[in-house]
Amino acid sequence: MTPGNRPPVRLGGLVLAAGAGTRFGGPKGLARTTAGEPWVQRAAGMLRAAGCDVVLVTAGARGQVVAALVPSSAVVVSVPDWADGLSASLRAGLVAAAALPAPPDALVVTPVDTPEAPPSAVVRVLEAAHSTGGAPSRLLARAVYDGRPGHPVLIGRDHWDELRATLRGDTGAGRYLAAHGALDVECGDLWSGDDVDR
Repeated sequence: MTPGNRPPVRLGGLVLAAGAGTRFGGPKGLARTTAGEPWVQRAAGMLRAAGCDVVLVTAGARGQVVAALVPSSAVVVSVPDWADGLSASLRAGLVAAAALPAPPDALVVTPVDTPEAPPSAVVRVLEAAHSTGGAPSRLLARAVYDGRPGHPVLIGRDHWDELRATLRGDTGAGRYLAAHGALDVECGDLWSGDDVDR
């Protein structure tokens, strides 16, 4: 299945790019590929290519500089409490998605530090989740790589408030996904699934 004939779901994308990147040596929202393309631009473009109707990008550490790298087709979400960790970035993204004039049925979440992630991984996760027959707003799925949880993650709108209430510190949606039986979708044949952590 290609983005052009994906399931009829109003799909939003969320790029998590608010962190300080301590181990990396600086905010990953400022990182670029060897060819000079900003990772935030690459991630936003990947989500668009996968069929996301709207793309949000969180910005926190050195937020104004990161925001300047975000393509004009995406929405910058400011994360003033970014120092609290990954949870702050995801919370801010969920709040911003819910506040859109036409909130999407589901949100595809990806961190900025997976510049090799292909649109095909998003499409596969969405297709697999849709095939379960659940309502678009109830979908919950994540890509796995040789069984190892990774990204992208698909979160239906009906989960956003409950998920947001569980987020603490430097952790994301992993525990919520496991507790609520998120569908694991193998994507190891599409790319490695590795983030860039150094």
